[in-house]
Amino acid sequence: MDVPWVEKYRPKRLDEITGHEEIVKRLKNYVKRKSLPHLLFSGPPGVGKTTAALCLARELFGEENWRDNFLELNSSDERGIDVIRTKVKNFARTKPIGDAPFKIIFLDESDALTSDAQNALRRTMEMYSDVCRFILSCNYPSRIIPPIQSRCAIFRFSPLKKEDIAKKIKEICEKEGLTIDNKGLDAIIYVSEGDLRKAINVLQTAASVSKNITDEIVYKVSSRARPTEIRQMMNLALEGKFNEARDLLYKLMIDWGMSGEDVLVQMFREIPNLDIDERKKVAVLEAIGECDFRIVEGANERIQLSALLAKLGMLGGN
Repeated sequence: MDVPWVEKYRPKRLDEITGHEEIVKRLKNYVKRKSLPHLLFSGPPGVGKTTAALCLARELFGEENWRDNFLELNSSDERGIDVIRTKVKNFARTKPIGDAPFKIIFLDESDALTSDAQNALRRTMEMYSDVCRFILSCNYPSRIIPPIQSRCAIFRFSPLKKEDIAKKIKEICEKEGLTIDNKGLDAIIYVSEGDLRKAINVLQTAASVSKNITDEIVYKVSSRARPTEIRQMMNLALEGKFNEARDLLYKLMIDWGMSGEDVLVQMFREIPNLDIDERKKVAVLEAIGECDFRIVEGANERIQLSALLAKLGMLGGN
């Protein structure tokens, strides 16, 4: 059976997790002591929160018993109070199977839980703490109510470092019989922005096009333009060459299949690399923010992006 590479290469043990050395070290101590508090994993998508919870359960309960003592729920699908009162409570109140000291309930995307559901969860965490531990995973810890935060040991997962993503991508390429040059690797790192899941998905999509992964293939399959092309477009606009900048914008949108928001995100990332003074960089950022707001509110993408390039031309002339 052909499984997605993100699942095929998902770590099974804590030692196999990419990056996050300090977090892995602390989790290993919990396994060693066979004891852990409630945990809160926070951080952006694709950096290993779910993987860390699964590896922790596997090592605590063993390969045979971990599925019986581990309940995974995605709170963005099941976010109401009924889920906490039924599924969570029913699983939490039963005794662990085998010689496991407790069960684990993993609530993924728990920042999507409603306020009522979070209050019900707090009560459940109190009542069944002798037989059950909770691991909550979220992108935005500020959306978790303070009483739950205070009951958990908080682990903050940061975006993965470039070298960590590069190491994992090279490892997968070796196992899958792919060749990748340095430019292709840099392109995957640029596109993924610290999200290893996205990096592996882009690699798998690129591999379906060619066994030799180049930067052009990576940018094509991920609908991104090369950073140099975005920078060139911005510089042309700042130099007052509006028609040339707009022609390049339309070419990028057609050639790479980019949406207006994709273009703006890449323009935002290129601001530090522009050869203009800091005050103008601030003005460029403000103009991009305004354009993004208008597009999100439903304005025509091409008109707004053309207006943005015109505004850059006026800024460059000052």
